[in-house]
Parts: sequence; C-alpha cells; structure tokens
Amino acid sequence: MKNNSVKIVVATGIGAALFVIIGWLINIPTPIPNTSIQLQYAVLALFSALFGPLAGFLIGFIGHALKDSFLYGAPWWTWVLGSGLMGLFLAFGVKRETLTQGIFGNKEIIRFNISQIIAQVIGWFILAPVLDILIYAEPANKVLTQGIVAGLANIVTVAVIGTLLISGYAKTRSKSDSLSKD
Repeated sequence: MKNNSVKIVVATGIGAALFVIIGWLINIPTPIPNTSIQLQYAVLALFSALFGPLAGFLIGFIGHALKDSFLYGAPWWTWVLGSGLMGLFLAFGVKRETLTQGIFGNKEIIRFNISQIIAQVIGWFILAPVLDILIYAEPANKVLTQGIVAGLANIVTVAVIGTLLISGYAKTRSKSDSLSKD
C-alpha cells in the first residue's frame, strides 16, 4: 500500500476548514439551549468515506475545536472528542474500494446508514453527555437532552445530505465493468 500521508494531511486541512465554515454559517437552532442542527456532519461523512478513519477523526476533532474556539471562545472538549470519534466511525460505514469504483447502491446506503446511526447513538446519546457529567459536572438531564437532540439531528442530516453527497461522488466514478471490449 502506498503512502497516503500527504493526501490525508491535505484532506484534513480542507475538511476541517469546511467543518468550521459550514458550522459557522449554517447553524440551525433547536428549542434546546446550545444545541443546533449542524450540516457539517454530512461533509464529515463524505470526507471520512473518501479518506478513511484517521482523516475523519482529525477533521472532526480539529474542525470542532476550531469552530468552538471561534464561536464560543474555547472548545467544549467532550463534544470535540465526539466529533472526532464520529469522523473515525463514519469511515467504517463505507467500503472505500467499492466507492472509488462508483458503487454506492442500496446495499451500501443501508450499511452506511446503519453504521452512522450506531456511531451517532454512541457519540451523542452516550459519550458526550456522560463525559460532560464526569468532567464538567453538568446536570445529567440537560446534557442527555442536548445529546439526544443533537444526535437525532445528526442522524437525519447524515442520512439525507451525507448519503446524497457520497452517492453523488460515486456517480462521478467509473464503474469497473462499464467498459466493454468490441
């Protein structure tokens, strides 16, 4: 396997910048304080699918840390870690080999969405709220509500927009059996 470190570094920089910009510009509030619908997770899903778990983790972690720093003055590390782990786990929902061959049909879409739902539940329903309680001594009912609302919003965002982005990418690739010899 050839060294992809330059590709991962470039993807991380571009992906983290997009994470920050989209998170800054498109921030749809919910009725729950400090909780909004975040469309950058769809882009994180695409980059994780294309560049793998390391790039996905770094994009989510760095992007979220920078976004929090710009918007709130300091990162909320438990949720930053959640975004990093989300990028890591999203990479495992897609087989890159088949995606780069232009294959992202119903079977792949179902696999991707089952994987992303499991990752979202672990990250936002459990990990971030529990760490908020343990590290920041936040009230359990507050952070569990925030985690569930954020997780549900991210599930829908990634299921709809993330699936469309990955599917759109796959359609730009040549299928391995699309050429025939005359």
